[in-house]
Amino acid sequence: MTKQTSILIIYTGGTIGMIRDAGSGTLKPFDFGNLYTHFPVLRNFDYHLDFQSLDPLLDSSNMTPPFWVKLAEVIREKYDNYDGFVVLHGSDTMAYTASALSFMLENLNKPVILTGSQLPIGVIRSDGRENFINAIEIAAAREDEFPVVPEVAICFDNMLYRGNRTTKFNAENFGAFLSVNYPPLAEIGVHIKYRRDLILKPNFRGLVVHQELCNQVAILKLYPGITPEAVQAILNTKDLKAVILETFGAGNAPTFPWFLDLLKKKIDRGIHIVNVTQCKGGTVEMGKYETSAELEKIGVIGGADITTESAVAKLMYLLGEGYPREEVSRLLQTSLRGEMTV
Repeated sequence: MTKQTSILIIYTGGTIGMIRDAGSGTLKPFDFGNLYTHFPVLRNFDYHLDFQSLDPLLDSSNMTPPFWVKLAEVIREKYDNYDGFVVLHGSDTMAYTASALSFMLENLNKPVILTGSQLPIGVIRSDGRENFINAIEIAAAREDEFPVVPEVAICFDNMLYRGNRTTKFNAENFGAFLSVNYPPLAEIGVHIKYRRDLILKPNFRGLVVHQELCNQVAILKLYPGITPEAVQAILNTKDLKAVILETFGAGNAPTFPWFLDLLKKKIDRGIHIVNVTQCKGGTVEMGKYETSAELEKIGVIGGADITTESAVAKLMYLLGEGYPREEVSRLLQTSLRGEMTV
C-alpha cells in the first residue's frame, strides 16, 4: 500500500493569513485549522495536511534571525514525519527568510516551499488561494519516490524560484518576485513544468540545522555624492564584522582616496567587505574596470551574482559558524546552496 504524502503547513504571519471578519469588517488571522472547510478542493489532492502556527505571528517587516531559528527548529523537529513543508510568510522579507533557511538547513532533502500573497486570503480577488494550492502541490511532488524539489524555494504568481536567488521587486502586482540571475525552477500553467536540470539534487545525508546566526552585518549602498561622514557612519557601527557594499554596475565604486582608505582600514582590522551589485541582474566582475580593480587591490571580496538578501543571510550564517577569516573569505566566493554562479 502506498504511503499517503504528508505536508506540514507552517504559518508565520503576513498578508496571506488574513480574512475579513463578518461582524466588524476588519481583517483577522485566518483559522488554518479549518483548512478543508475553506478549501474543500484540497481533498482532491489526497494528501495528509497538518498545520502549525508559530507564536507570535509576525508581519514580515518584523522578521529577525531568532525567528528564522525558531522556524528552522520546527522543520528539524518535524522533518522525519513529513514529506514536505509549506511556509506561509509575508512577502516583504520572504527572500531574506528563504535565503536564511537555505543556509541553515544543510543537507536538505525535502521541499521547503515559501509562499504568501499580495492580497489577504479572505479578499475576493486574493492571489493567496492559488499560491497556497500551488505550493502544496509542489511540496508534495515526487518522482520515483523522491521529492522533485528538495530545496528551499518560493512559489509565487505561477512561478517557482530558488529561494536564495529571489528579490521582491513589486509591491503592486501579483508577480512580486524576480530571480534575474537564475531561471525559474518551474512554471505553473495547465501543467507544472519543472526544470529538473536546474533543481538541486538530493545528497541523502542527514539534515543539519545551523542555529547560530551573527547579525553584526551592515549594508552600505553607494550613490553619487556620498560623503565620508555617511560612509564612516556605517563602517563605525559598533561590533561590526561584515559589510555588504552595494556598488554600481559590474561592481564599480568611486576611486576617491578617502573612500578607499576608509574601506582598507576596516579590512585591515578584520572586517569582511563584500562587493554586491545594486543591479537586479548581472554580476560583479572585479577588475573589469579601474573602479572595481581598486576595490580588489585593497581586499574587497567579489560577490559575483549573489543578491543582497542572500549575501546578508550567508554572512550571518558564516559569521555565526565562527569560521576563520580566510575560510569566510573563501566560502563567500563559493556556491554553498546554489546562491551564486561561480
